[in-house]
Amino acid sequence: MIMATTSLEAQFVTFSLGEEIFAVPVEVVREILDYAEAFKIPNGPDYLLGLRDVRGQGVPTIDLRLKLGMTKTVPTPHTRVLVLDVPMENRLLTLGLVADRVFEVTPFRREQIEAAPDIGVRWRSDYIAGVVRRENGFVVIIDLARLLSREDASALQSAA
Repeated sequence: MIMATTSLEAQFVTFSLGEEIFAVPVEVVREILDYAEAFKIPNGPDYLLGLRDVRGQGVPTIDLRLKLGMTKTVPTPHTRVLVLDVPMENRLLTLGLVADRVFEVTPFRREQIEAAPDIGVRWRSDYIAGVVRRENGFVVIIDLARLLSREDASALQSAA
């Protein structure tokens, strides 16, 4: 019998929104798609771009830039949609997250991940799961379940 050891390293998918680099745990990423216009949903929150057909499933797609108080995404040939399965309190929420560019899957060692400092930046820090220092700046690890409030989650759920 092999004993499970707590891994000292976790894999993350890194992506950018403007100049900022973010990361989400690789296990929540189902797939990465080229950008395509989403089917608009009337009366949704402004950051909800609409529904995207992902293998026969209507997946609500959000503009994370708007959710974080940045300017709206302007699609380029590098724009991608990360299809994520986000564990919420009592269900799995599948959603598309628009990223300006997706970089790579990269491992971060536990000791590299610092708690979210109160660094007085533009966004609220309650949904920053941690920060990893790199020679050219920081990577912000997003806690998607905390980023999406209960109201967001139910709005996105009903959209689908």
